[in-house]
Amino acid sequence: MRLRSTATAMALALMAYGLPAWADIEAAKAFLDAEIGDLSVLSRADQEKEMQWFIDAAAPYAGMEIKVVSETLTVHEYESKVLAPAFEAITGIKVTHDLIGEGDVVEKLQTQMQSGENIYDAYVNDSDLIGTHWRYQQARNLTDWMAGEGASVTNPGLDLADFIGLSFTTGPDGKVYQLPTQQFANLYWFRYDWFNDQKTKDDFKAKYGYDLGVPVNWSAYEDIAEFFTGRDMSYMGGPATGVYGNMDYGKKDPSLGWRYTDAWMSMAGMGDVGTPNGLPVDEWGIRVDENSRPVGSCVARGGATNDAAAVYTLRSRCSGTPPLPPTWSRRACP
Repeated sequence: MRLRSTATAMALALMAYGLPAWADIEAAKAFLDAEIGDLSVLSRADQEKEMQWFIDAAAPYAGMEIKVVSETLTVHEYESKVLAPAFEAITGIKVTHDLIGEGDVVEKLQTQMQSGENIYDAYVNDSDLIGTHWRYQQARNLTDWMAGEGASVTNPGLDLADFIGLSFTTGPDGKVYQLPTQQFANLYWFRYDWFNDQKTKDDFKAKYGYDLGVPVNWSAYEDIAEFFTGRDMSYMGGPATGVYGNMDYGKKDPSLGWRYTDAWMSMAGMGDVGTPNGLPVDEWGIRVDENSRPVGSCVARGGATNDAAAVYTLRSRCSGTPPLPPTWSRRACP
């Protein structure tokens, strides 16, 4: 969101009166020692060079205060408790990073867009809101901003190709409105030694006609489940009988409901083949019109959340037929 003019005015006033900047290369070095070490692909010299760039770029804004909000996730707790204070010590710009519930983040964002009142200067929100940012045009278009007005404060070492999921934060106009900072990774756990054993691979290929590996579609998901369930794995040091999956999710979480649509159902074929998100019906089963506006998720409105693939997915997973792969266990089904 747009920075508050009051904060900008305050920073300019500090410059006019010649107050000292708080930026500190020693603070940057301490941060590198404590938090980065050898975790970066950059050499220590290049790390310090990048820190010096932050100090120099921030000089005109020393004393500015910026308010940021995100939902309460571990990654954002780190940003709030460690990165925000370090950023202030290094640049002289104070960042207040609030942590609130996910629903509260959306509520604050909606209130700000509808009222025009600046509640926060920056929001860390789900990429699901990319359509909202594109339609309302109240968030920075980062593509144009970084090339124009914000060029002087855009890290020259920034490589957008480094970001996972950038397509999800790119609007229909081809412009980037958000930089991905959090990912909800759905991991596929499996017995690596079993999947790479030659006998196991040969047996699988002989039965199904293709190589054993992490499933890329629902058919492969079913085949792997069928192949391993009840299989004698004693030749690999495993059990002679009783092989079946272990877990899909390890604990209760609000996101479980969403994963029915954006994981199970999409893997089963719900939605359309295409990029991004299977336009015009995406991985959630939501159809969008020619202007990229969502128009409905049920079949009656052109969507796919209750289509044949979705129904088949839930019936097969919840009934236990076909059996689950040797990597996942059944989660609670309605």
